[in-house]
Formats: sequence, structure tokens, C-alpha cells
Amino acid sequence: MTEARPNPRRWKALAVLALVQFLVFTDGTIVNVALPSIQQDLDLGQSALTWVVNGYLLAAGGLLLLGGRLADLVGRRAIFMAGATLFALASLAAALAGSAEMLVAARFAQGVGEALAVPSAMSLVALLFTDDGERAKAFGVWGGLAGLGSTAGVLLGGVLTDLISWHWIFYVNVPLALGAVLLVPRLIEESRAPGGARPDWTGAVLITGGLIAVIQGILSLAEHPFASVNVLAPLLGGLAAVTLFVFLQSRVANPLVPLRFFRHRVRVTGNVAMVFLSSSTAAMFFLTVVYVQQILGFTPLQSGLAWLPFIATFMIGLTVTMNLLPKIGPRWLISGALLLAGVGMLLLARIPVDGSYPADLLFPLLLIGLGGGAATPATQVAALTDVSGEDAGLGSGVITTVLQLGQALGLATIVTVATAYAADNGGTVQAITEGDQLAFLVAGAVLVTGSLVVALLLRAKKSPAAAPAGDVAGIGA
Repeated sequence: MTEARPNPRRWKALAVLALVQFLVFTDGTIVNVALPSIQQDLDLGQSALTWVVNGYLLAAGGLLLLGGRLADLVGRRAIFMAGATLFALASLAAALAGSAEMLVAARFAQGVGEALAVPSAMSLVALLFTDDGERAKAFGVWGGLAGLGSTAGVLLGGVLTDLISWHWIFYVNVPLALGAVLLVPRLIEESRAPGGARPDWTGAVLITGGLIAVIQGILSLAEHPFASVNVLAPLLGGLAAVTLFVFLQSRVANPLVPLRFFRHRVRVTGNVAMVFLSSSTAAMFFLTVVYVQQILGFTPLQSGLAWLPFIATFMIGLTVTMNLLPKIGPRWLISGALLLAGVGMLLLARIPVDGSYPADLLFPLLLIGLGGGAATPATQVAALTDVSGEDAGLGSGVITTVLQLGQALGLATIVTVATAYAADNGGTVQAITEGDQLAFLVAGAVLVTGSLVVALLLRAKKSPAAAPAGDVAGIGA
């Protein structure tokens, strides 16, 4: 995979690719703050409002693996441009939506655009940076912008909704995404996996349908009990499809997901860590926004601005990881960062009904921002350790799928802990707050558990001093 001469425009290309990454992850959270305004403006029922979020998660999470593999086989640049263009056009349709049906359809299309654009862009980054140290820095930027985009979405959602209208949370995507589409051909050459193998379409149908069904089952937990047909039918059916997919992958000539990809301990651990991180932080974003607006009485603008300190420490954590990752590898960076974020989450479990932002939220959010900023790029670097040119899109699709699944899992389980507690106790302000406390306690326990799991899985095989700079594979494969 190493090239004789690195692309001289690789850093400019990274900036353009990362812009779309930032937009996509911003879009994942920017809607949350605007949901009350969208509901009122379009007269949406609760079910339709839920699909504004879930439609995006279903389409993106279900298609990311296919999008990543198509990028390898068809052409990474071509698939990226198709995905970014679709994302821009779908954003325009969402901004112009005058009905629930149009908005939900546009959100599905945005999810499809993400499924094509993000894994192909990430694989292009993996191939642009052939030096270990440079690649670690590049993925530090990439992973950091993913987490920063999620955080900035909450900020921008509040600012745009309060000062202009919710339509602008989608309008802002259009010129930026299309601008990236125009610039990419000037900066990056086309690349694809050698051999020109045809995609495994049977496997594509099984894994896409299976993942969509699994995500639907997980999301249904928010409204139905676990033993209900609404949860078990899609969940069990999806798991059966995924199981059959895995069985067939070892028996087809050109598998969509070669099983050898998962024999690498660092890559697997990076993906496992992403589940712990994304599930807990997705729940945290949602619950904190609800708490400051419903309990503390913040406006959408105030709610958005409340995330500025979080963003500041997130950037500090990102900078620390970018500097240390090439030297010490991912083990203690990920483990320590998850533990730090877990402590912050456990402190959030102390929020009172009569709380205040400076006394009860500021310090925990600073800790979570610092830990999240350090963990996000480190997990993505670990998940793409030693990825080959043949599997660059696959690796990108896997880690992004895991991120989406983790977010869906956190929203459907940890948030449901809070809402179920509140509903069972009369729905009073006290009950809502106590439900939030319980959910933050669960999220903190998830992060602390993740910290221990990473420390155990990535047992060092040799000292960092003996490993080449940036050789994260040397920490334990």
C-alpha cells in the first residue's frame, strides 16, 4: 500500500474530505435541538417526529458497509462524489419540506448519502497518507472532526433555530457539500481495489436488510417492551440475516466483508471501543439538551451556547491525542479517555431539579469533552490499523456502521431508562430529573466498562519505545 511519492496535495484533500465528514456528523445532532420547532411548524405527531431522527439512522447504519465496499470495488472518489451530491440535494429537500412525508423521505436520502460519502472519504484518507506518523495525525484530525461535528450540531442547531429558522439547519449543508464535490477531482485521483471483482450482491442484500432490521428493533425499544413483536421480530430477523451473511462470506469468491478483516485485535478493539463511546455520548447529548430546556428553561440559543466549553475541552483532547498517538499507540489513550469521560458522566448523575449550569453541568461537561476529544480519533485510528488498499473502504464502512449502531443503541436503551422512569413516576419535573440521573449513571458505567475492556484487550506486546513512531499495530494486534 505504500507509495513512492506521497500525494503533494494530500493535506488539502484531507481538508475537503473532512469538511463533508464534519457536515455529516453535524447533521446527526443538529436536528435534536430543532425538533420542537419542526414539530410545531409541520404539525407532526410524536411518531412522525421520531422518524425524522430514526429514518436517518436506519438508512445510514444499514447501508454503510455496502457503501464502503462499493467504494473499494467501483471507485472511492466516484462513490464519495455521488454520496456528497446526494447528501447536498437531500439537505435541500429537507430544508424545503412542507410536510412530514417530505422531511422523513429527505432524511432517509441524507442517510444514504452519508453511507456512500463517509466510508469512501475515510478510505481515501487512509490511502493518501502512507507514512505512519502522518496517517495518525490525519486520522486524528478526521476522528476529531467527527466528534466535533456531533457537538457543533447541538450548538448550531440552537443558534440557527432561534435566530433564523429550523430550515437553515439543512440549508447550510448544500453549498459546502457541493463545494467539496467540485474540489475533490482536482485534488484526488480515482482508486479502487485491484482485480475489478464484482460485489457480492447476495451478501449486500443480507447485511443491509439485516442491519436495518436490527437498528429498527433497537429503536423500537424506546416505545415498546423488549418482549413485544415490534422489537423481537425485526431484531431476531435482522440477527438471522446477519448470521447467514457471516456464514456465506466464508464461502463466496468475492466476499463483501472478508472475515480475515476481523482477525486483527487492534482493529476489533477500536470498533468495540466505539460502541461504548458512541452509545453513551449519543444519550448524553439528547438528555442534556432536554434537561437544560425543560428543567432549566433554556432557549434553543442558550442551549446551543451551553456547549461551547465542551467544544473547547474537546479540541484540547483532540490535540493531545494527535500528539501522543504516534508515540504511545491507542491502548492507554483510549482507555484513559473513556475513563475520564465516564467520571464526567457519573458527575452528571448528580443533577438536581433546581440545578444551575455553572454549578451542576459545566465541570462534568468539561471532563466529558476532554475525554471524548481524546477518545474519538484514537478509536478511529485503532479501527483502521494496518488496513490494506484493498480493504480501505471496508474498514471505513465498519467503523462508521459501528458508530451508527452505537448511537441507535444509546438512544434506544439509555434514553429509554430515563423516559420510562419518568413515565412510571407520574412525569413530574422531579421524576424527569431522577430519570435523567439514572440514565447518566448507566452511561457513566458504560464508559468505565469500556475503559476496562480496552485496557484488557490491548495488552502491550512490546514497549512503546521499541515501536516505530506511529506504528499503532505494535501495541498489540
